[in-house]
Amino acid sequence: MNPAIRLIRSSELSDAPYAYASVVDSTVRLVFLAGACPLEKDGTTAAVGDYAGQAAKCVETLTEALRAVGATLEDVVNTRVLVASSQRSDLGLVWEVVRDAFGDHDVPSTLMGVTVLGYEDQLVEIEAIAAVSH
Repeated sequence: MNPAIRLIRSSELSDAPYAYASVVDSTVRLVFLAGACPLEKDGTTAAVGDYAGQAAKCVETLTEALRAVGATLEDVVNTRVLVASSQRSDLGLVWEVVRDAFGDHDVPSTLMGVTVLGYEDQLVEIEAIAAVSH
């Protein structure tokens, strides 16, 4: 657990499966990551037609991008999960994969259905902000 990050909950709000806010100590460097896409190294879309498979690939991509800046999923302070679907069941399936990847580090997150994402056959994308010690 990154001691510079404090996850905030409130007994006045519903018992959501994530923190409502995060506070980052000013002694850390903020890292704004591009949306992690479900792309293979050759640029093709992974797990075509499979929401859970694409979510897992996005988590893998996000994890590698974090590693490149000396961070891990435990350094993430916020995510936005985009799902190309209007079906809540698809969004829920993706959220389960993301939630499982983050485990107890249940950072504030926005889960949203969108019309279309940038790559052909892309169903999922995960944006993140992380806090890394100097």
